Amino acid sequence: MAKPRTPPSPAPGYDPVDAGFLDARGKLIEVAAFLDRAERRGRLADYRVRALRGALKKLSAHKKNAGRAARMLRAFSDPTAAPGRRAGPPAAGTWKK
Repeated sequence: MAKPRTPPSPAPGYDPVDAGFLDARGKLIEVAAFLDRAERRGRLADYRVRALRGALKKLSAHKKNAGRAARMLRAFSDPTAAPGRRAGPPAAGTWKK
């Protein structure tokens, strides 16, 4: 089994909050607007919207260690070992439970 690679250290003086806050803030506002539009159209039961809302719950759950990005990827990934007989719609972004 390969040993996990250690990520490179950021440049001296790099502040992830200064560098990424406005971008992250904008993405959250965009997600909130998407959910508002989905709700107005009565689409909250759609499997993609449910997957997004479930991922948001996992994201907001307080965990001492990091790994949030990996948890988000797993939240949208098909956990089954074998592919189903019929693939879902192309580029759905999540699997249909």
